[in-house]
Amino acid sequence: MSTTTLGLSVLHARAQLVETLRVPIAVVGTVAFPALSLLFFVVPQPFAQEQVGATAATAQISLFAVMSVYLFTYGVGVAEDRALPWDSYLRTLPVGPAPRLAGRLLNGLCFALLGLLPVLLISATLTAASLPLDRLALALGAIMLAGLPLLGIGLTIGYALSTKAALAVAQALLLPLAFGGGLFLPPEQFPSWLDAISTALPTRAGRDLLVGATTGAPVSLIALFVLAGWTVTAFSMAGWAYRRDEGRRFT
Repeated sequence: MSTTTLGLSVLHARAQLVETLRVPIAVVGTVAFPALSLLFFVVPQPFAQEQVGATAATAQISLFAVMSVYLFTYGVGVAEDRALPWDSYLRTLPVGPAPRLAGRLLNGLCFALLGLLPVLLISATLTAASLPLDRLALALGAIMLAGLPLLGIGLTIGYALSTKAALAVAQALLLPLAFGGGLFLPPEQFPSWLDAISTALPTRAGRDLLVGATTGAPVSLIALFVLAGWTVTAFSMAGWAYRRDEGRRFT
């Protein structure tokens, strides 16, 4: 990435960040919902005072925080931008789509971090969760990989649907993917039929990878294949949606 592209990416990210911060309820939702989920679903439970159980639960809610940001920041946010004349103008500039897309990614990462901070703070003060320093880099890499298919799904929603439709689809996907992926209840408590369905979901595969990275639990090859398959599929769909949207509006 050239210096010019990098500078433009930072400018795009800053503009999108400021625009989002002008709507405080969007920031409150990003920060509060995952933190409240941790308070309601994890802290009152007996396993919250067990190191392995509390660490696994924190990992699950952390992935939920990232997923909610990706579905709404990229899904609904992209759809809202597409409805504005300013977005159409930006697409005509000679610098190409890279700075705008990179800026959007940086903006989403900022809000993902914002959503994670209260989760980690509550976990550190009210549960027995802990993460050794030698697992920190592994956990960061795992949550980035676990979020990739969700990022692709968010971008697909944003470029394929109108604002109202994107909001409805993002809301419809959030809780089923969270519950079905074992982000609120550990999959060990699932009945066999739900566990079988859960294994095929990107959230379950991401959850297993992140829990393995933070607790040392073994990660099945099935989870890795499912995560890779969903990542390739989601980004392929996002690319198709982007080209379809550009073709509709500029040809």
